[in-house]
Amino acid sequence: MKTNIGVFFGGRSTEHEISVISASQAMAAIDRDVYDVTPVYITKEGRWFTGEALTEVSNYRDPKKLLQQCSEVYMRPAYGDSNLYLARRKMFGTDVAAHIDVAIPVLHGANGEDGTIQGLFDLIGLPFAGCDVLASANGMDKITMKMILQACEVPVVDYVWFTDKEWFDNRQEVVDRIESKIGYPVIVKPSNLGSSVGIGRAADRERLVQCVTDATSYSSRIIVEHMVDNLKEINCSVLGDCDEYQTSVCEEPIKSGEILSYEDKYMGGSKGSKGMQASAKRIPDDLPEATSDRIRFLAGETFRVLSCHGVSRVDVIMDEDNGQIYVNEINTIPGSLSFYLWEASGIPFAELMDRLVKLALKRDRQRQRKTTTYDANIFAMGGGVKGAKGVK
Repeated sequence: MKTNIGVFFGGRSTEHEISVISASQAMAAIDRDVYDVTPVYITKEGRWFTGEALTEVSNYRDPKKLLQQCSEVYMRPAYGDSNLYLARRKMFGTDVAAHIDVAIPVLHGANGEDGTIQGLFDLIGLPFAGCDVLASANGMDKITMKMILQACEVPVVDYVWFTDKEWFDNRQEVVDRIESKIGYPVIVKPSNLGSSVGIGRAADRERLVQCVTDATSYSSRIIVEHMVDNLKEINCSVLGDCDEYQTSVCEEPIKSGEILSYEDKYMGGSKGSKGMQASAKRIPDDLPEATSDRIRFLAGETFRVLSCHGVSRVDVIMDEDNGQIYVNEINTIPGSLSFYLWEASGIPFAELMDRLVKLALKRDRQRQRKTTTYDANIFAMGGGVKGAKGVK
C-alpha cells in the first residue's frame, strides 16, 4: 500500500486563502505513483473537511457549494490513532474517512504555523513534516525569534517590544522608549502574523500611534523595529533539519511601495493570485557572490539555531548604504513552500515534497528511540501512598 499523506490547510488565520493556494500547489506536485493524498481543509470557523473537491482552488469561489461535496471529519486525541473520522457516522460501514501515515501542514500564520497543530500531531504520534512545536512557536513570534537570534550572534535590527495592555495603559512611556532607543523611521508589526498583515511604517509620533493601534487589533504583542531607509530585501529557503541542511538560491522580491505588501507577495501587485511564486521577483538575485554567500550562511544559521525542520524561508534585509545584512524573519511554512526557489536550485517540486515526507519519517524514527516514560509503576511498589500530601 502507498503511504497516505494528509495535507492540512486553511485554518483560523488571516492567511487562510494563501494557505489554500499553497496546499493546492503542494498536492498537485506530490507523485501519486508513490503516495496517496488526503486533503484536510480547516474552515475559518475551525471545522475540518475532506474530499477530492478540496484540491481545486477554483472550487473555493463558492465555499458553501464546495463543502456540500465534502465530508466533515475530526481526529481523536489518542496516541497511535491517526485516523480521520467522519463527524456524521454512517448507518452502515466504517466511520473512518481515511488513515493518515504522514501529515504535511500547509497552514500559514496563527493556529497552524505557530505550533498548535504540531502539538496535536505530537499528541497522537503522527509523523509530520516541518518544524516541531518549539521551533514553530519561536519562528512565528517575531519577538522571541529575535531574542534567540541575538543571543546566537545572528544580526537583527534594533527593536522595542511591548504588549497591547502596556500600550493602552502607558502609551507615553512606550512611545518615549521607542523614540529614545531606535528613533524614526520605524516599522510596526504584530508579533505573530506573517504575509505583511498589520504592518505599518511610521516616520513620526502621530503615524506611530496609528500603526501601533492598528497592530493591536491583530496581536497582543507588538514589535517596533528600526526602519532601514535604503534597503534591499532578499529571501533564501533552507531544507533539511538543524543538523543537516542546504540553502537555495536567493531571490529579490520587487515591492511596489515602501514595504513589501500582502498584494506584492501574493497577487503580484494586482488582482487574482497564484500564491507566492506569482509575486514579482528576481531569481536568482544579482548580488555579488560574496554577498549571496553571506545571506545563505545567515539563512542556514537562523534555521539551525531555531532548531528548524523541513522547509523554511528566511527573509533578510540589506542596508545598501553600508552593506550590513540583518535577518528580518523566518517563515517556517513559507508561501508556496518556496518551491520556486528549489526549482531554481535544481530540485523539482515533486522531489521537494518527497524529501519532506522522508524528513518527517526520519524524525519520527529518531523520536521513537528516546525515552518518554518508564515501565515501572511506583504505586504498585508502595510509592505515592501519601497521595495529595505530595513529597515533603
